[in-house]
Amino acid sequence: MQNTTHFGFKSVATEDKQDLVKGVFDSVASKYDLMNDILSFGMHRLWKRYAVAAANIKIGDKVLDIAGGTGDLATAFCKKVGTEGRVILSDINATMLDEGRKNLINHGIFGLDFVQLNAEYLPFEGGVFDCVSIAFGLRNITDKDQALKEMHRVLKPGGVLLILEFSKTNSELLRKFYDFYSFNLIPKIGELVTNDADSYQYLAESIRKHPDQEALKNRVLDAGFDFCEYHNLSAGIVALHKGIKV
Repeated sequence: MQNTTHFGFKSVATEDKQDLVKGVFDSVASKYDLMNDILSFGMHRLWKRYAVAAANIKIGDKVLDIAGGTGDLATAFCKKVGTEGRVILSDINATMLDEGRKNLINHGIFGLDFVQLNAEYLPFEGGVFDCVSIAFGLRNITDKDQALKEMHRVLKPGGVLLILEFSKTNSELLRKFYDFYSFNLIPKIGELVTNDADSYQYLAESIRKHPDQEALKNRVLDAGFDFCEYHNLSAGIVALHKGIKV
């Protein structure tokens, strides 16, 4: 890896990024779901519902949700796999995992596993999962290519990778509005609701540093996947990439 990487628009030492990202999510964890609802006008729930439907999960499947945070996808996956399947909710951040555990208990969801892990070094044998998902988390990983290779390794042949992430819109009008909203309003809302403008400034910047749809598709293929396609949601503000391991 390079000696430096990006943390939003800043250049930082590679070994420092993980702790910096941890600080962001330690700060926002307790209000994470509320802020998602506010900032996306509730659309994040529809984006996640679309991702779960695209996974084609069935009873008995094994699913690993990476950077699963407060458990939105894990909750939906548990209902799909039933008692015969297995869902692992994972995150590098212990504070986010605690929020996820509380959310699932409040929804009456039991029987899944919680694992604190680094996506660059997944602590599982190869070929054990039917689906690996990551929603709005890939852009926060320091070595994305290493993480994608690990996701490929732990999937079974025929397994599905789902990456739901903010992306690039082709609409010039929408891009201008989105830029104004991201850099002028989102930090202010973050300050008002969570008393933390800096974390939401980082989150807005991290979206701009993330690969666009085609670039991410190529990186998924380079990681070993035999097939990858993407579907734009909300005019490309968000994209769902679906990779298949043959």
